Amino acid sequence: MSYFAGIAAVYWKDVLLEFRTRQSLSTMFTFCLTIVIIFNFVFEPGSPAVLEVSPGVLWAAFTFSGLLGISRSFSFEIDRGGLQGLLLCPVERSTIYFGKVLGNATFMLLIEAVTFPIFVVFYNLPPNMNLLGLVLVFVLGTLGFVAVGTLLSAISANTKAREVLLPVLLFPVAVPVLVATVKSTGPLLRGEDLAQVASWVKLLLAFDLLFLAASSLTFEFIVEE
Repeated sequence: MSYFAGIAAVYWKDVLLEFRTRQSLSTMFTFCLTIVIIFNFVFEPGSPAVLEVSPGVLWAAFTFSGLLGISRSFSFEIDRGGLQGLLLCPVERSTIYFGKVLGNATFMLLIEAVTFPIFVVFYNLPPNMNLLGLVLVFVLGTLGFVAVGTLLSAISANTKAREVLLPVLLFPVAVPVLVATVKSTGPLLRGEDLAQVASWVKLLLAFDLLFLAASSLTFEFIVEE
C-alpha cells in the first residue's frame, strides 16, 4: 500500500464510522451552539463590544467543541481494539497520524461551516466581512489545532484521566495557533483586507507546518509505547 493510499484508508475509515454513528458530530455541534447562544445573551447584538469579543467567542466555541472530537479519535480505537489493527497494517506509522489529522480537521470544519452562519445572525455581524480571508484562517487555524491535538490525543488515550489530561496538555501548546487565529479573525470580520493580517496568517502557517512535521516524526514512538 502506498503512503498516500494508507492516509486515505485511515481517513475514509474514520469518516465512514462517524457518519454511521454521528456521535462526535452531534456532540460537537451541540456544545458549539451552546457556547454561541450563552455568550449571545451577554452582549447587545450590533454593539461595538460584539465586534471586539466575537473572534474570541467564535474560536472558544470551535476549539472546545473540536476538543470533544479529537479526544475520541484514539480513545475509540483503544476501547474497541482498533489501534492494534492499525499498527499491524503494512504502512508507516505517520500515515495513521495524517489520516487521523485529516479526519479530525474535516469534522471540525463541518461544525465551523454550520455554526458560523448561525453566529453571524445571532451576533448581528456586518455583512461586509472578508469571507475568503475567514475561510483561509479557519482552515489554517483548524489544521494547526488538530495537528497538535491528534498527537496529544494519542498520548492521553491510554491514561485513565484522558478527558482531563488532553485539554491540560493541548491548550498550552496550541496557544500560538489560537492567538494567531483570533488576531486574524477580528479584522476580517470587520471587512478588512487580508493584507492587514498577513503577518498573523504567515505565523499561523509556520506553526501549522512546524506542528505537523514535529508530530508526524514523534507519533511512531508514542504509539509503540
